[in-house]
Amino acid sequence: MHNRGWKNHSSVTEFILLGFSRNPRTNWILFFLFFFLYLFTVLGNGLIVTLIRIDARLHTPMYFFLSILSMLDLSYATTTVPQMLAHLVSKNKTISYTGCVIQMYIFLTLGITETWIFAAMAYDRYVAICYPLHYGVKMSQTLCITLVASSALCGLICALVYTVFAMNLPYCGPNEINHFFCEIPAVLKLACADTSLNDQVDFILGFILLLIPLSLILASYVRIFIAILRIRSTQGRMKAFSTCASHITVVTMFCIPCMVMYMRPGSEATPEDDKKLALFYNVISAFLNPIIYSLRNKDVKRAFFKLIGRGEDTP
Repeated sequence: MHNRGWKNHSSVTEFILLGFSRNPRTNWILFFLFFFLYLFTVLGNGLIVTLIRIDARLHTPMYFFLSILSMLDLSYATTTVPQMLAHLVSKNKTISYTGCVIQMYIFLTLGITETWIFAAMAYDRYVAICYPLHYGVKMSQTLCITLVASSALCGLICALVYTVFAMNLPYCGPNEINHFFCEIPAVLKLACADTSLNDQVDFILGFILLLIPLSLILASYVRIFIAILRIRSTQGRMKAFSTCASHITVVTMFCIPCMVMYMRPGSEATPEDDKKLALFYNVISAFLNPIIYSLRNKDVKRAFFKLIGRGEDTP
């Protein structure tokens, strides 16, 4: 008797993740590079979440969404980087079939949730700048929690669709994934079947999960820029624009590589390009977000100095 499920379609019980290089010296250099990137990602995002939790002045919708973004980035990197570090210095570079499915699902869930959180953050800035007098009423705690919960639900459901379509294909060998983690485009290249349907599903879901949030973000910023141009004082304009510039930078760094990875046909992608793109939105983006978004923010700096000053309110 065969067990029903994904394993029924496949003779592969584990995959080998080839990573970046077969040269041990190169791998040790990459190990230390990614170790420090991951360490600072954990510290940076962890610090942001802690400061927002403990400082009452940061208990606003903008910082609530920012703390969610930091938690997502922290989880996102943790899904792939510790395993990548272990594989860089180990001869054993395998991952079980089940482990690959789980990693793929968690990674996609977090990534999809993050794209919708970006849209929620853009809406928050739109309300703050275009309707400042009604901000407290419009961006209620209930609405903020609903936006985060619906983003997470979308991530959980759509990631399941992605994963089921990918792992329902037969994998009969070879089992070497030319990537540093189980990402769908890299895994699909090993399928012993036609993947054109998967390419279509990836494109449609990519359209829904990337282009729709990006359209909402773009619409919010068009309205925001119109409102900023109406502000008479230069200082007022600069203050309003500075709160949006970081968000635009972060969204661009995350979403553009994701669009390239998930919305192009698999036949057009080279493994080395895929790895560089994945590094950008998985590792580099999570590392830079606290720096771009928060550590140059006056409110966060004030909270940080207050924390290390043991209660002294340093401006």
